[in-house]
Amino acid sequence: MKCRLCDSTAIAALPRHNSGFCRTHFIEFFQKQVRKAIRKYAMFSRKDRLLVCVSGGKDSLTLWHVLNESGYDTTGLYIDLGIGGYSRASLEKAESFAEGIKRELIVVDFAREYADIKRLAALSKRTDCSTCGVVKRYFFNRVALEQGFDVVATGHNLDDEAARLLGNILRWQIDLVRKQSPLLDSDEGLVKKVKPLFRLTEQEIAIYAFLNRIDYLREECPMSRGTTGLIYKDILNRIELESPGTKHFFYFQFLERRDDLFSDGAVERKDRPSLCRRCGMPCSEQVCAFCRLTDYLKRSGQTPDEPA
Repeated sequence: MKCRLCDSTAIAALPRHNSGFCRTHFIEFFQKQVRKAIRKYAMFSRKDRLLVCVSGGKDSLTLWHVLNESGYDTTGLYIDLGIGGYSRASLEKAESFAEGIKRELIVVDFAREYADIKRLAALSKRTDCSTCGVVKRYFFNRVALEQGFDVVATGHNLDDEAARLLGNILRWQIDLVRKQSPLLDSDEGLVKKVKPLFRLTEQEIAIYAFLNRIDYLREECPMSRGTTGLIYKDILNRIELESPGTKHFFYFQFLERRDDLFSDGAVERKDRPSLCRRCGMPCSEQVCAFCRLTDYLKRSGQTPDEPA
């Protein structure tokens, strides 16, 4: 196969675009997709301070790489959840990458300050991934607020967003469908959150990481095994093999028609968030989900009375 834009041999085939690219033009294609995402949703400007949430995996480190290459003011954030050797290895990858691009990496040692995430999930009788999500979202916002960042950026990709949309539709979780977007704008106590890689697939991100020699952790999080999110991804991947572009069409058409689908005007949050009476972070109830989680640790005598 020849590159779509020159006579060179293509090193990356993109069936959903019915094309392929050489190394140079693939990197240009990739960066163009990120620029399109940023521009379409007015995610941030070069004046903004960006907090990039990293896990040591390909998606988050690739996001940090492309934003840094594009000249944005970026700082990384890693949350250590205490998942044994996996957390140690992922932190090493994040630290090594930060050192390589000469950018600061903020590390929140949740496992040391509170407990490892498996212990917290067991005490609260929540799934591992649900518990992890509560903790990460809390610290993404808290660190951004406390250290004056304008935007929180995560490495969610097209596969992630399409699988999430499928799951929410299958379960008729309409409130979650209403809110799904590559951008969650700022509000009282909430820092803007964006997903600049939403136009790109996991495969395309892996190719970009390989071409740019990004050293990432290839091991999947052991807590994610068997989750419904992976099941939905697998279903969509099977469909994609038979009908390339299905994930792209499914998610992009949703974004285009989202406002029309919810023409009652309830696409955005209906109510402004209140503030947690314990930690002061925004929430929909008197006490936020994070503080309710750590209550289980307090009752077992494993954590300080207040968040560290």
